[in-house]
Amino acid sequence: MKIRANGINMNFELSGKKDAPVVVLSHSLASSLAMWDAQIEVLEPHYRVLRYDTRGHGKTDAPSGKYTLDMLGDDAVCLLDALSIDVVHWVGLSMGGMIGQCLALYHADHLYSLALCDTAAIMPDENQPVWQEHIDTARSRGLQGLMQSTMERWFTAPYLDKNPSTVQLIRRQFLNTPVEGYIGCSEAIRALNYLEQLSQINKSTLIIVGEQDPGTPVAASEAMRERIPDSRLVVLPSAAHLSNVEQSEAFNNALMGFLREI
Repeated sequence: MKIRANGINMNFELSGKKDAPVVVLSHSLASSLAMWDAQIEVLEPHYRVLRYDTRGHGKTDAPSGKYTLDMLGDDAVCLLDALSIDVVHWVGLSMGGMIGQCLALYHADHLYSLALCDTAAIMPDENQPVWQEHIDTARSRGLQGLMQSTMERWFTAPYLDKNPSTVQLIRRQFLNTPVEGYIGCSEAIRALNYLEQLSQINKSTLIIVGEQDPGTPVAASEAMRERIPDSRLVVLPSAAHLSNVEQSEAFNNALMGFLREI
């Protein structure tokens, strides 16, 4: 379904138990709401589940130009307002976790709790040339030029070998991402700088990370856990960046255990 929010048409799906607390699922860069398919079955019997395509992704509008995390956070708040949803459990992976931090810092009244998955709170200066290279490649060659290296960051080698059908679905999402959306969101991510503000977060927070995540490594999650009061960290073995896909059962167990305690 689509709805107008914050000046763009946003694509979303709302499913699950009516009149239950709402869980929002926010996806990674160059993905879509379909990234969360493995979580839907366990969430829907207990929660109302809202998943959406971030600005520049999936079936949501992809305006040209640089995006910011504030803009992506405003998109999320405006989507909730348009759907008359007041407060949610936020579950964000990678870019979705960065948007979650923005909400926890600047729109905390919209959150019951926060799950930050395979994400980070600051972008090191030494990573800036890599982001520029990705942006330049996307602009000159399209996302096809980034696909192989991205899949190797998102999944461990054994998973890539043994799960071709699932990996193909993720590849399709990646290649279907509009170039303008990829570049716009990359500009937002490369400016990430929330680390020293995290002590202000006062929501129950779960941090999940794949043990072999090369893009947002365990150390980045440990840095968040050290700063967010009373947060907890779960490290999933045999998982890289898309831990919710690669180790979906362990991811779901950690998430559901956390949500049931709230």
